[in-house]
Amino acid sequence: MRPLIAKIKPTGGFSHLFHLALNVLLPTMLFILVRLDFIQLALALILLSKWRMFAVRPRFWLANIRANAVDLTVSISLLIFLIHASDVWWQLLWAVVYGTWLLALKPATDTVRVSLQALIGLLFGLMALFSWAAPLYGLVAGAGLICYLAARHFFDNYDEPYAKLLSYLWGYFGAALTWVLGHWLLFYGGLAQPTLLLVVIAYGFAAIYYFSQIDRLTSFVKRQFIFIMLAIILVVLIFSDWGNKIV
Repeated sequence: MRPLIAKIKPTGGFSHLFHLALNVLLPTMLFILVRLDFIQLALALILLSKWRMFAVRPRFWLANIRANAVDLTVSISLLIFLIHASDVWWQLLWAVVYGTWLLALKPATDTVRVSLQALIGLLFGLMALFSWAAPLYGLVAGAGLICYLAARHFFDNYDEPYAKLLSYLWGYFGAALTWVLGHWLLFYGGLAQPTLLLVVIAYGFAAIYYFSQIDRLTSFVKRQFIFIMLAIILVVLIFSDWGNKIV
């Protein structure tokens, strides 16, 4: 069941206007601050934009943090993409992506787009994580946490009685896969191999789960998704250069 305190959305008055203005100005301000090399200030601005999580009694803070974890993951990931962008045009592109997230996707509450929020959080979070030269234990812990938070966001969108258990299992799987592949960490352009495999598996199983929830999952559709997942995984594993190189 979706948590009762998932997001705090002001609907009128000054708070509503401030909320809209912040969503419009935030990507622009991040772009400017990164260009000026004020990285800490850009991060502080993102955290400040989440002040509404704490505008309730303290006993609700933990629930609000978890409910907004995917938004924080996407926001911080896009800041990292802005920092690592090779030129100003890529920075502008990431700023536009962030604006689109804030204005079009983040406020959505329908099943399809909330599921998409979780999957985007998984993709962007893992991409940002593997863009840093972190030690293996850091990558393992980060991948496990990102996978867990994305899964909780996804399953909270449905009346799933085993949401917590399934989320822990997915987080453990993400951490275990990162531990194994982290010893031969390969990249396809800017995409790390664990990111590619985890995203393919997650998107495949998420699609199967979604179709089962709306009673449209046939044996043929299930076989299609499983075949596509296995085909991509086999191609990645068979044709990868396991010589500890960047491909």
